Amino acid sequence: MDSVKIEEYISKFTDWAVVFVPKLLMAVLIVIVGLFLVKRISKVIAMTFKKANLGIEVAGFLTSLLDILLKAIVFIFAASIIGFEVSTLLGVFAAAGFAVGLALQGFLGNFASGLTILFFKPYRVGDWVKVSDHFGKVNDIQIFNTTLETPNDKTLIIPNGQVTDNIITNFSTKGNIRLELAVTMPYEESFPKVKKVIQGALDSCSIILSEPGAQIGIEAYDSHSIVVAVRPYIHPDEYWNATFEVYSAIKKAFSENDIKAAYSEGVELGKIGV
Repeated sequence: MDSVKIEEYISKFTDWAVVFVPKLLMAVLIVIVGLFLVKRISKVIAMTFKKANLGIEVAGFLTSLLDILLKAIVFIFAASIIGFEVSTLLGVFAAAGFAVGLALQGFLGNFASGLTILFFKPYRVGDWVKVSDHFGKVNDIQIFNTTLETPNDKTLIIPNGQVTDNIITNFSTKGNIRLELAVTMPYEESFPKVKKVIQGALDSCSIILSEPGAQIGIEAYDSHSIVVAVRPYIHPDEYWNATFEVYSAIKKAFSENDIKAAYSEGVELGKIGV
């Protein structure tokens, strides 16, 4: 390749760079500033929806949707600065959206399910629910999924499609949930006595609801003991506190009433090395 050709290519590249690079830099600047403004606008919109008393669920859903639309506008505008035709770009997005929609029907299903949850309100933010055998408090209802916080401080992100395809148990509609606890008693012990002792322990726990009353009954016969089911009712927010308090109260009551428990004895203890 002779020097004339090289100079010609360099000249063309320079002319292209002089025209394109400023547009590219401007597009990058628009994206950075635009995303920053979208973040601020989304916060303002969220506050406006909150003041309008639309409800946490509706406000969160609409805020997420508007946030996505505003970001799309920013990227389309940045692309037009570079030189893309907006009409052509919208056509490409429409065609791509149709193709992606066919490939990602699950996401569209989650979106439709999100609308169903939003308008029919099987649960609200703050409710305690059980979905797909997962129990937790509803933290957020988003476009594609619902976020639950479990009693042991785990965050569950459940696709909205799975929510509407399963049975939803809302514990907050009645304002209480039932603990499912189990304790053991010796075979030779009197069950009426044990039941009375357990009931007394429950009565000593202020965190336990008096109505509806607790259920206490024999659940199973184990190899060394009888398993007694203890089912008191509590407020959903007190799940772990109530669990710990009830077990402690029952242990104390068993000790005070000389009710023994079956466990292995004669285990030799030794030191643990470094």
